[in-house]
Amino acid sequence: MALLALALILLQTQAPHTSLRAQVVARILQTTARGVGVYYRDLTTGDSLTVGSDGRFHAASTMKIPVMIQLFRDRDAGLLSLDDSIIVTNTFRSLVDSSPYQLDVTDDSDSSLYKRLGQRASIRELIELMETVSSNLATNLLIAKVDAKRANATAHALGADSILVLRGVEDGKAYRAGLNNTTTARDLGMLLAAIANGTAASAGSCRDMLAILGRQHFNEGIPAGLPAGTRIYHKTGWIGQVVYHDAAFVQPQGGGRGYVLVVLTGGIQKDDDAHALARDVSKLVFDAWRKR
Repeated sequence: MALLALALILLQTQAPHTSLRAQVVARILQTTARGVGVYYRDLTTGDSLTVGSDGRFHAASTMKIPVMIQLFRDRDAGLLSLDDSIIVTNTFRSLVDSSPYQLDVTDDSDSSLYKRLGQRASIRELIELMETVSSNLATNLLIAKVDAKRANATAHALGADSILVLRGVEDGKAYRAGLNNTTTARDLGMLLAAIANGTAASAGSCRDMLAILGRQHFNEGIPAGLPAGTRIYHKTGWIGQVVYHDAAFVQPQGGGRGYVLVVLTGGIQKDDDAHALARDVSKLVFDAWRKR
């Protein structure tokens, strides 16, 4: 999307926070992004700000949120235990024709699981690796366990009604065929709100999911714009020079139920620039939230 076209779309977006919206749009227009999506919602008042929140992006690793939700819902239903184990393998089936493919350890943000091929790992451990260090191998093992279609249907039922969870990670044939996991900022905001509100699964499972998201290792985006002591539960996702995303539930120290904030970006060439945009939008939103 050309920057001028992006500007027109952003400036047409309606939101109650006029000054905050102007600041967010101005900050976005300082980038060379092809597209940006921002979704903010105060979980106490319901007040919201949306800027390009229905724009569709490659989901990258943010699709690991609905996979986690499905696993915890299956635990609630007695279909599995988090202590159940799965044999670690690196052979998966393409969505296109069921042909086998493997993940490349050099393209994964975590290498530890590749050293355990042929051994067993618990579902609990795999979820931790999938969310906190964004292990692609753990993700594909878990998607094979729950089925992407089921995770997608659950996300839609929770209000993320346009998200597409189609397949595992690094399915090259599917990627070339345009069969990609996609999302909008609004979709991810709905899922984070459901977890924060205790409705994505049982109350206990939602608390467990928040605890996992609170142990996120990659904190260059939304957390970097927040003051010390702020509790944040979030999932990042990135594909170099294609997308960088951060989706969060933010719980400010000593005040209210907090808010959800999602920042999706496409086409920013430098990782540091994408991180800086998420960081700056996060700071703008937090400052406005604190003054409300």
